[in-house]
Amino acid sequence: METKFTFAKTIIREAGQFIRSAMAEKLKIEEKTQFDDLVTNLDKAAQDLLIAKIKSAYPKDNVMAEENGVRHPITDGHVWILDPIDGTVNFIVQGENFAVMIAYYEDGVGRFGLIYDVIKDVLYAGGGQFDVYANDKKMLPYQDKPFNRSLISANSSMFAENVHGIRDLARQTLGVRIYGGAGISMSQVMSGRLLAYFSFIQPWDYAAAFIMGEKLGYQLLTLDGQTPDFKNRQMIMFVPKQKLKAIKQFIK
Repeated sequence: METKFTFAKTIIREAGQFIRSAMAEKLKIEEKTQFDDLVTNLDKAAQDLLIAKIKSAYPKDNVMAEENGVRHPITDGHVWILDPIDGTVNFIVQGENFAVMIAYYEDGVGRFGLIYDVIKDVLYAGGGQFDVYANDKKMLPYQDKPFNRSLISANSSMFAENVHGIRDLARQTLGVRIYGGAGISMSQVMSGRLLAYFSFIQPWDYAAAFIMGEKLGYQLLTLDGQTPDFKNRQMIMFVPKQKLKAIKQFIK
């Protein structure tokens, strides 16, 4: 497992370097389901690069990935879950606040996850048998704070519409920060800068944080308190286990 984890850290940085080196070129942008659900030629190229490297090193392993309909259930064998550019809108508009994400599962069990903040050059990696690090700094487990000394993050529409009481919870805190990407948001939670994250996302958006968060005292659940199905887009919360009972008083 150590060999695969080291391999994953290498290829995610290579994908990040590939993206950085191509950012100055003109992007080809396509709409997927609607005008704000975008994909670029770089999303697809970065995914192709990652898959090629995985298949070259581990030809019997399988892949679930965001683009081009690459789907393999995490419960079936050795499965890499890839999000080549998480936060594509941020990537297009801001040129920052986006991440490359990789998670590795064996027969449905998460072995390690990685979230790479490409522009800040910070790699969050670990989970399973591995401690979680941000680059060379070991990350601490959740340190308890009261709501009134905490911030949360949420999908903007879910917050505005008070879905499941997210806005009610936010009123108990110092406020809301919206980053526009699951990977960046959940890395902020694991770093202790945010208390929790609420969104409506796909398996490749949460697979890495699901593994890493468990190691640090966090839990990723649907808003009705169930384990996500790793098949469909679902409303999720990424919260400290220690705070789950208190959060559930507001998240209905």
